[in-house]
Amino acid sequence: MAVKSANVTARVEPEVKAEAEAIIDQLGLSVSAVINSLYKQIILRNGLPYTLTVPSAPKARDEMSKVEFDAMMETGLTQAKNGESIPAEEAFDQLLRGI
Repeated sequence: MAVKSANVTARVEPEVKAEAEAIIDQLGLSVSAVINSLYKQIILRNGLPYTLTVPSAPKARDEMSKVEFDAMMETGLTQAKNGESIPAEEAFDQLLRGI
């Protein structure tokens, strides 16, 4: 086994760090093991192990076909039924914080 003696220093948002580390802990892993695994995947793939894309801006209703709109509404209904939604007031608060 290779000796692990190199350090990696990175600055991340405190909330992102806390959330990620909580998940890593639930998986029974260490942050070092996850970073080491990521680096090995970068080497193996000769690039990042996921695709980086610029998200497209959401379409306005009048830019959508009926099929696209119905699919979007169906997704929203399914998310609401599965408890994957937030109250409207909280959503508006998040939007206002982003402005």
